[in-house]
Amino acid sequence: MPVAMRIAQVLFSQGFGTRRDCQGLVLRGDVAVAGQVLDDPDAEVDTEGLVFQVQGRAWPYHAKALVMLHKPAGYECSAKPRHHPSVLSLLPAPLRTRGLQPVGRLDEDTTGLLLFTDDGSLIHRLTSPKHHVPKVYEATAKHPLTAEQAAALLQGVVLEDDPRPAVALGAEIVAERHLRLTLAEGRYHQVKRMLAAVGNRCEALHRSQFGRLALPADLPVGSWVWVSQQDWP
Repeated sequence: MPVAMRIAQVLFSQGFGTRRDCQGLVLRGDVAVAGQVLDDPDAEVDTEGLVFQVQGRAWPYHAKALVMLHKPAGYECSAKPRHHPSVLSLLPAPLRTRGLQPVGRLDEDTTGLLLFTDDGSLIHRLTSPKHHVPKVYEATAKHPLTAEQAAALLQGVVLEDDPRPAVALGAEIVAERHLRLTLAEGRYHQVKRMLAAVGNRCEALHRSQFGRLALPADLPVGSWVWVSQQDWP
């Protein structure tokens, strides 16, 4: 249903600063809609399908946002990182200001698909163990993988200091040392610990899929894209 909103309020809701900051952007002529500069902060716009420009850069309006990042190694999934930069530093300021959070975590040395949103219900749906959202990881093993190891992962392995068996939904040996592992939970260092439990070692780890969302092959490392509403998991 179309919603009319003042342009200054649109900017504020999308993370472009304080209410005064947003009014200033409009008054300075830094905001345009459909190629037309808006200089009245109280001018109303239809938010349905809205794409506005701030200082020449196009921004789509999202009441709630979901973006996908191709996470590089060497970044922590925390707003207050301890030893490495935060993954949030890879997002533009408006997305950080409006409060996007990583959906789950990847270790600092793990690469691949990482989602961010400001929709609390979506975070719960994607991370709660009861929803069993599958995640696919590409693991590089230190030693050649065996059919016995893959079978053990599918049957379930007991991790150190955790009596509950960890069971893989899928364990495909793609190449001699390349394992494609599908999990429906996210325990601490789970892939690494599962490989260790079957007598191997994880040398590198990359997440390629989260639910039905797959990391685009053409998304550069460190870059992000919007996830359109119809593609939300």
